[in-house]
Amino acid sequence: MARPKEFDERAAIGRAMDAFWARGYEGTSTQALCEATGLGRSSIYNTFTSKHELFMRALDHYAERGIVLRTALLEESGTGAERFRALFSYTIEEEVAHRGRGCLVVNTVAEFGDRDPEIKARIDADTKRHLALLAACAREGQADGSVDGAREPGDLAEFAHSTVAGLRLMSRRGADRTAMEAVASIALDAIAAK
Repeated sequence: MARPKEFDERAAIGRAMDAFWARGYEGTSTQALCEATGLGRSSIYNTFTSKHELFMRALDHYAERGIVLRTALLEESGTGAERFRALFSYTIEEEVAHRGRGCLVVNTVAEFGDRDPEIKARIDADTKRHLALLAACAREGQADGSVDGAREPGDLAEFAHSTVAGLRLMSRRGADRTAMEAVASIALDAIAAK
């Protein structure tokens, strides 16, 4: 008879996510994961099979949390342009509150590039979901007249997504709020209807 798990697997994944987010994949040792999750090595390996698999689960957890949060943020804002403004403002506030942490997805892209096919597939899937969400905002903004109608919604989505990633990288290198707000303002001017 199998012994029941004596821990909350989802909570352990969340704590592992925080450890990877703070130190990156390579910088997070198995010992650091044990300390973060409160689990022993055998529990980590019996449950998740490897550090890599735990990282994949943590990345999935982060991505799911992120898409839910951004969907809610964008749905509660007004016009298409206001939705992009809310996204950039939220990103800046998050970066100011958690200086230098950045985004786990952006950090992972910087650490791995495309050399790990499993991680790349996860990143690609997360990016696709965000781009669909942002393209919908662009289309709605074009319909309400607040977003540049001469641009393709997919191109505006890529631009906004890249702006968010850029703001997160600016924060990681120590840029202040004023610099990030200036970039967001330029991006909003580029997105807004002329």
